[in-house]
Amino acid sequence: MSEDPNEQTIDDFEAAAFQEFDSQADNAKSSTNSDEINMDVILDVPVTLSMEIGRTQINIRNLLQLNQGSVVELDRFAGEPLDVLVNGTLIAHGEVVVVNDKFGIRLTDVISPSERVKRL
Repeated sequence: MSEDPNEQTIDDFEAAAFQEFDSQADNAKSSTNSDEINMDVILDVPVTLSMEIGRTQINIRNLLQLNQGSVVELDRFAGEPLDVLVNGTLIAHGEVVVVNDKFGIRLTDVISPSERVKRL
């Protein structure tokens, strides 16, 4: 054994003391906290809402040939509902409407939160 003055042995340490937790008390506290969630914290967070009428894939050669009047065929049929996305996540389907000379969307089907989680 070396005689190093900085060397420590097991006897030099104390056992850590841990606080006992009551699982029933914790469950009661967590359910109370979830009931009292302050939604004001997230209500002003900006998100991007977008509507998608369809998609397609083309190669760069065809992309460079596009000009005014070109038609790009999409993967949707006419009259099929649009996708409504929030930050890129599908949340609903809808149809285009005109309101005060501006385009809008009428939601026809809202995806449930559990369905949104399944799609991730």
